[in-house]
Amino acid sequence: MNQPLRPETLCVQAGWTPKKGESRVLPIYQSTTFKYETSEQMAKLFDLEEAGFFYTRLQNPTNEAVASKIAQLEGGIAAILTSSGQAASFYAIFNICEAGDHVVSTSAIYGGTYNLFAITLKKMGIEVTFVDQDAPAEDILKAFRPNTKLLFGETISNPSLNVLDIRKMADIAHSQGVPLIVDNTFATPINCRPFDFGADIVTHSTTKYMDGHASAVGGAIVDSGNFDWDAHKDKFPGLTEPDPSYHGLIYTNSFGKGAYITKATVQLMRDLGSIPAPQNSFLLNIGLETLHLRVPRHCENAQKVAEFLEQQPDVAWINYPGLPSSPLHELSQRQFRNGQSCGVVTFGIKGGRERAIKFIDSLKLAAIVTHVADSRTCVLHPASHTHRQLSDEQLLEAGVKPDLIRFSVGTEAAEDIIADLQQALDAIK
Repeated sequence: MNQPLRPETLCVQAGWTPKKGESRVLPIYQSTTFKYETSEQMAKLFDLEEAGFFYTRLQNPTNEAVASKIAQLEGGIAAILTSSGQAASFYAIFNICEAGDHVVSTSAIYGGTYNLFAITLKKMGIEVTFVDQDAPAEDILKAFRPNTKLLFGETISNPSLNVLDIRKMADIAHSQGVPLIVDNTFATPINCRPFDFGADIVTHSTTKYMDGHASAVGGAIVDSGNFDWDAHKDKFPGLTEPDPSYHGLIYTNSFGKGAYITKATVQLMRDLGSIPAPQNSFLLNIGLETLHLRVPRHCENAQKVAEFLEQQPDVAWINYPGLPSSPLHELSQRQFRNGQSCGVVTFGIKGGRERAIKFIDSLKLAAIVTHVADSRTCVLHPASHTHRQLSDEQLLEAGVKPDLIRFSVGTEAAEDIIADLQQALDAIK
């Protein structure tokens, strides 16, 4: 077949192509080590002169197959799996940053990522400046410094549901000679491929829609292969200057467009070791095989839920990009496949935080869990749960109002989900 495979086919077929007599289903290579015939063969692997599997902390056939599927879905050249989405965010940045460097990030991001950037990276000597992604480009550019190494944002922010104008942010980043890294967890490559709009690196919490069943925590980093590290070699010495831990190897010289993912694998994963278990990657692959079926269902259900909530007198406000009344609707129509964004709806209940909590406690079908984006409808009050470590000022910066309810619409019958919302609204009257 000469034409590129469509996402629906990639979900099912990509990553694992069995040979004669091999398992049709991706096998679980539950092994720490892999055998070779000679000492020289092993030495070449350790010197990065040949590709192969020799220790699962670096690479494993099951993990590699699933990473390849995700790379193909995103339209990238290579990917690496991590043990969590949080690890993916950290590795994506630490792969090109070190003490003394600076990062620009949008402020409307997941609370855990905000804490990673604002607190933990600061302890490592990496400073992060947060910007309003909807501000004019000239205002965002003021945040950049000579030591800025990247711009970071989320395609659809968790939980505020801000939609990132990826083309705008890519143009800003590239004007400063740095890559744009986009967390594409909520949109997934079924609804949006950030590389098509100029992003350079994509991250995922595969724990969410990609797994789809709340069965395995994981993350992924995908490289487009489009950013020219050598054109800005003074900014990225880790990729463009000799690595003493590999006899002076220079990643861009030896691996070309694959330099970024290779370095993340053989240096960061070697030293920090946040690998997924092959069993978890196997479970992730099962989820990916139905991603193209589940994501449209999530979005269709969320659209119905959002339209219902918009009409309820006890709902103070609602944010869902699929609503024509949303200020994000036009951008969503332009940037997302079929105009579909994700299956998460955020809204507030009149009466503030206490009434919002009473509403959540009244839900029966929707479960209160510290999770989002799987087949079961679930709900969370971020200010009290996931974002409770943030101050009121930081909450507002992240787009989290005190009464914000994050409602993750599952794949159940939309009528049943709406009935649950209705009885909870009746319970707080």
